This record gives sequence, structure tokens and C-alpha cells, in this order.
Amino acid sequence: MSSDDRIGTLENKPRLDRKLARGIAWVTGSALGPYQTAVIRIGFAATWLLFLVREFPHRRDMYGPDGPWSWDLAQQLIADNHAFTALMWSDSQTWFEIVYALAVLSSALFMLGWRTRAMSVLFMIGVLSLQNRSVFMGDGGDNVIHLMAIYLVFTRCGQVWSLDERRERRAREARARGERCGPDRVGPALWGVLGFLLAAATLAGKIDGGFLGGWLTVFWGLWAVQGLWWVVSRRARTAEPRIFLDVVANLVHNTALFVIMAEACLIYATAGWYKIQGSRWQDGTAVFYPLHLDYFSPWSALSGLLTANGTLVMLVTYGTVVVQVAFPFTLFNRRVKNVLLAAMITEHAVIAVVLGLPFFSLAMIAADAVFLPTSFLRRLGGRAARARVRLFSRGRRPAIPGPRKGDQRTPEEAEHPHVGFTA
Repeated sequence: MSSDDRIGTLENKPRLDRKLARGIAWVTGSALGPYQTAVIRIGFAATWLLFLVREFPHRRDMYGPDGPWSWDLAQQLIADNHAFTALMWSDSQTWFEIVYALAVLSSALFMLGWRTRAMSVLFMIGVLSLQNRSVFMGDGGDNVIHLMAIYLVFTRCGQVWSLDERRERRAREARARGERCGPDRVGPALWGVLGFLLAAATLAGKIDGGFLGGWLTVFWGLWAVQGLWWVVSRRARTAEPRIFLDVVANLVHNTALFVIMAEACLIYATAGWYKIQGSRWQDGTAVFYPLHLDYFSPWSALSGLLTANGTLVMLVTYGTVVVQVAFPFTLFNRRVKNVLLAAMITEHAVIAVVLGLPFFSLAMIAADAVFLPTSFLRRLGGRAARARVRLFSRGRRPAIPGPRKGDQRTPEEAEHPHVGFTA
């Protein structure tokens, strides 16, 4: 190597170090995509909640002792695949009703963002308990909810648009006014109750250890981390332990967010490439056939109207394949990505109405939300906040004043000015 080459290498090394340092700071300095993860939390929790409420009259036939997938068959399957389901702890009707009610309650509280860390785990337990009890009751949308319920446990999805965020904001405002805030008693009480229940289930041998402890290690690990976070936040004498835990939490959150994005891309890529191999997708007639099945034709007149035009059927068939295959490659171009994202959301909305698959479509739309632009979500949140103010202030005087001239930002924008994706 010549002297000029060595000099060039030495000059490029500091530049590389600076880029590496900026990359590490970007990944660990903050939890990325707070609005995207909040939308995912709300979307999947609302989808699962609506599904449980709609199927409430049929709950025993789907997941309970009256279902076609009997208790003995479920026991044999669980013993083989080591999947987690609290419904296999007892075959009594009372226990089933308790688990189903807790699944509904945890979904509602998780959607609202109340004690998000604990509710994310309970939400995952509810999803896994019901779906793993009767594995043949689900479809593609249930599989997405199944995976996202696990991923959301590792995200900080309650930073915005949650009751947790509102409680913390009010506490900061009270401290800024010089008011004294009492200690949080609900959080430690909830942590203690969940720890007691987890200990009881462990001593009773209800949770399968499996490889490296399996779900037993996961649940106890999550419980211990939550306790450590509370102790460090309130007992640490210096800021370093809290900063360290915050960096680790940001790293875990950002990793989980990347996995969610990769999962969404993988779903569309595999679906698109498998469609290419089908002869009906190749000749442009694939969309015609499901629209003529009684199971997927809740509006037969609408289905007949859509399939009466052969050109429209061909365009929709080819367009679906093109959008699904091309979407993962458009993430590096903001404008093209947003166009295809709008097309996919519209497609799922049409599927919900025409094919009668509302919960599948809601699950996919919630997964697509991870790619929504932050600016759009902020505007959406601002409009929702103003609508809520107008709704609750109707008939009250004096009226709540609007934002000062020159400051048109929403509360979310003012608090998180540079957090999340810009595209």
C-alpha cells in the first residue's frame, strides 16, 4: 500500500466512526415510530376486541368445550408443539368464561393504553390462549394478530395516544406548577397481583418450561424487568441506571419495530410471489372465482356487478399481484411507497365489504399502519383531539381557546417534535 493510500484510509476512518456513532445514537437514543406503534396497538387491540364481542354468542362452539376441537385433541397437540394456552389449565366452563372475559378486558385496556406494559402481556396471553386452544378456527388475519401480539410486548407502544401518556403529562404539568404528586399505587399493586398469579400457576405446574425455560422464562423475565424498572425509577440515587435501562428499552423497541416492518413486507412478498405461480392469477381471472362463492358473497348483487366486467376483473387481479410484489421494494421511495400503501389499504377495505372478511382486513390495515407517514398521523391525531374537544365542550362556556397565532402545532407535535419516521 502506498503512502497516499494510507493517508486516504486514515482520513476516511474518522468519517466512518462518526457515521457509526450517529447510527448507534439513532437506534438507542429514542424509541422510533411512537405514532406508528400506537396505531398498531390500537388497531390490533380493537380488531381482536371487536372479534371477541361479535363471536360472544358462539364463543363456546369456537374455543370452549362445545367446539369440534375436543379437549383431548387439544391436549395432544399442546403436548407436541408446547404452545401456550391458559384454557388447557382446566376443562371447566367457569374457567373458560373467566379467560374469555379477561381477554376482552385486556384488549379494551390495551387499546386505551392503560398500564400498557402489563396490558400488552395480558393481551398476548388472551390471544394465545384462545387461538392455540382451537388452531383450526383462525385464518390469515388471526395469524397476523397472533404474531403482532407477541411483537407488541417488546415495544414502547404507549408513548402517545394512551392513558399512560396522559397520566404522565398531567404529572409533569402538576410538578411544573409546584404541586406535589403522590406515589403511584396502582402500578405496584397490579405488579404484585400478577406476580402472585404467576407464582401460583408456576407452583401448580400449569406453565410448560420447554426449551431454555420456554414460556416460564418469558413470563418471569417480563415480570422481573417491570419490577426492576420501577425500583430504578424511584430508588436510584443517580440518573445512570435509568439512562441505561432507557437505552436498552429503546434498543428492544426499535428491534421489535423492525421485525414488525419486516413481517409485513414478508407477508406481502410471499403472497405476491405465490400468486404469480398460480395459473388463474397468470390469466387474470383469479378474482372472479371467490366472488361467486356463497361463503365470500355477503352482497351477491355487488359481487355480480364487479365480475360482470371482464376488464375490471383482469385489472384488479394483475394490480393485486403487482402491488404485493412491488411494495417491499418501494420503501426506499417515500412517494411511491405512500401510493402503494394507500392502494393496499383501499384493497383491504374493499375485501372487508365485498368478501365479508372485516376482521382479516382490519388486521392487515393495522399491519400496514407501521408504514404510515408520521406527518399524516400527527395531523390525524390533531383532528381527533379537536373533535374530542368540540364534543365535550359543546354547551359549555367559556369556549376553550384555540392555539395561539404562530403556534399551529398539535399537543402531540409540541411534545414529540422530531420523533418517529418522517415518511
